[in-house]
Amino acid sequence: MPTKRSIPQVTSPSKLAHIVLRTTDLAPMASFYKTFLGGHATHENDFISFITYDDEHHRIAILASPLTTPKVQGSAGLEHIAFTFPTLDDLVAAYQERKAHGIEPLWCVNHGPTTSMYYCDPDGNQIETQVDNFDDVEEAGRFMASKEFMENPIGTDFEPEDLIKRLKSGESHASIKKRIEIGPRSLPPGM
Repeated sequence: MPTKRSIPQVTSPSKLAHIVLRTTDLAPMASFYKTFLGGHATHENDFISFITYDDEHHRIAILASPLTTPKVQGSAGLEHIAFTFPTLDDLVAAYQERKAHGIEPLWCVNHGPTTSMYYCDPDGNQIETQVDNFDDVEEAGRFMASKEFMENPIGTDFEPEDLIKRLKSGESHASIKKRIEIGPRSLPPGM
């Protein structure tokens, strides 16, 4: 009887370096991501913009190609890009700064492992900003294996202005990050 040979696991990368997005209109997309990320272009011309906000030479590249067609909502492909903030205060500060630029979230949800705000870029790509709700990966993993998460892997919606009021009232971050359990939930409409 033949035996299966064990195939070794591949070596994991050390980090995710960047995302490249195609667009039909470079200028508004590049402007949006520079504003959204508080970043700048490390190189830009009439068909590509390399944007960074940290020590990486670029985190997002926007490519305009004449072969690009508009995004078809609901088609297969990348659902969203997520960026993590260190604290709820940082997430709220970024929300308020973006709001001042006319960029508002389309959905705010406490998933359980994260408290998240979702935005949409000019081409309809979604971007998640989040803060981790647990102090370590193991604790988050235990929650994701829980009955509550199995019943509702989507989370509980919240209003960002209510989150701000809770923070200003002095409520603890731990209390705010604790997901309110609402029972079974499927994907929100339009997803």
